[in-house]
Amino acid sequence: MSTSLGLALLLHKVLAELTADTLDDTLEKLRFFFPETLLLGALDLIDRDSVIMYNTPWGRPQYEVLGSTATYAVFPGLPSTNGHALAYCTCPAYAYSVLLSETQLMCKHVLATLLARRLQRCIERPIDADELASVIARQCSL
Repeated sequence: MSTSLGLALLLHKVLAELTADTLDDTLEKLRFFFPETLLLGALDLIDRDSVIMYNTPWGRPQYEVLGSTATYAVFPGLPSTNGHALAYCTCPAYAYSVLLSETQLMCKHVLATLLARRLQRCIERPIDADELASVIARQCSL
């Protein structure tokens, strides 16, 4: 098992234990995985209600995070060949830090989405297929 896969599995175990009651302990554990700036950035996004969960008619939620300079699509829980969930974000930090240089496990947008989901802090919005197509078109034109 690679080191990054082992860290990712351990991180998901820590996130799975997160509840409002265990928030302080979980944040302390997350400091092991992320630099302070990334962790604080993710928490700031949650505090500013920047994690949006679109509830689609077909039951699969779509996530969008309002970043400081743009809005990004976040895809948590993507299937992988080894059976473990993957995540993806359309931000430049994810492309560089996670995919190219492999210096981070995820960007602040993915972390904010995962934390907001566990803490039930996502801003939920119903969306139909036409509205979702408009959201995706807007994201692709950025």
